[in-house]
Amino acid sequence: MTDTPIVTFENVTKSFGRTKAVDGVSLAIPRNAFFALLGPSGCGKTTLLRMLGGFAHPTSGRVLIDGEDMADVPPNRRPVNMVFQSYAVFPHMTVAENVAYGLKVTGVPKAEIGPRVEEAIAMVRLDGMAARMPDELSGGQRQRVALARALVKRPKLLLLDEPLSALDKKLREEMQLELVRLQTEVGITFIIVTHDQEEALGMASDIAVMKEGRILQIAPPRQLYEHPTHRFVAEFIGASNSFECEVLGIEGGMARVRAPLLGELSVERASADVRAGTLIVRPEKMRMDFSSPDPDPGEVLVEARIDQISYFGDLSVVYLTAADGRRLQCSRYNTNRIDKGDPPPGTPCTIGIHPEDLLLVGD
Repeated sequence: MTDTPIVTFENVTKSFGRTKAVDGVSLAIPRNAFFALLGPSGCGKTTLLRMLGGFAHPTSGRVLIDGEDMADVPPNRRPVNMVFQSYAVFPHMTVAENVAYGLKVTGVPKAEIGPRVEEAIAMVRLDGMAARMPDELSGGQRQRVALARALVKRPKLLLLDEPLSALDKKLREEMQLELVRLQTEVGITFIIVTHDQEEALGMASDIAVMKEGRILQIAPPRQLYEHPTHRFVAEFIGASNSFECEVLGIEGGMARVRAPLLGELSVERASADVRAGTLIVRPEKMRMDFSSPDPDPGEVLVEARIDQISYFGDLSVVYLTAADGRRLQCSRYNTNRIDKGDPPPGTPCTIGIHPEDLLLVGD
């Protein structure tokens, strides 16, 4: 039984009138994973989560938790708990009363409630705050109360629906670390819905990228970023530069292509299914040269001019226009505290690209 996925979607479709919010999704989520459903608004990720929680029902297909079909199991009987974006912390209850609420309504013996509440509060690092009211807490602390209230019931699954979107950037980053720590310590499966690429990359062990009700790719964060199989995935996960190309031939995992500005060259295919598509290269993998170009062996050179440079502290993003009018961007890490300054807009430069940093992805 331990090899059985904790969650299985079997060809699940959910329609609202003529609109398919989820379109034939099959997905298996392993035990003890931190799994992310990632995609733009309206792609179906929250609908999938709601079907897991029992708040929506498939139009067709099956949803299984721990091998059991959930078709006739109401939300309060499912081994899941959900944490919402709005926290939903009761304002008239103390921290301890909020955490204990779910145990009381499900009839857990009074003698067991106290120790479990204390354990859950310690788990989310709110020791000493049990008697506080929600209006005495910060946004991050209220989110921790919501997490403790979900975890105290010891579910098999914790469902997180955009749980950090209401927090400021610094607090959001702190809570990301806390969620990863919690998932590791409690050893249950976390499934998070988010449209924030950095959030998914920083927390999840595996990510499913969705578009228009379908899953385009499932992979660990590094593989998803470095080996996207679709142009949409490449452009949604971080930034990328795209070059339309003609595929001249296929040999193993490589393709011989011809592309504007780049000429004819051999590149890696994102997967065996990709036999035509678009070349992509990440901004940080392109080298900029403002003096006489001195290319590395095998490097392809592209002439461009600078349009704008955006400074983000640790790195700067340089926006350029290539000789054919194509818009490109490069990333430059700011490694020195003392900098000579950025070249002004209109400055010509040469971009160096190694063919091994190009990837042929499907459209």
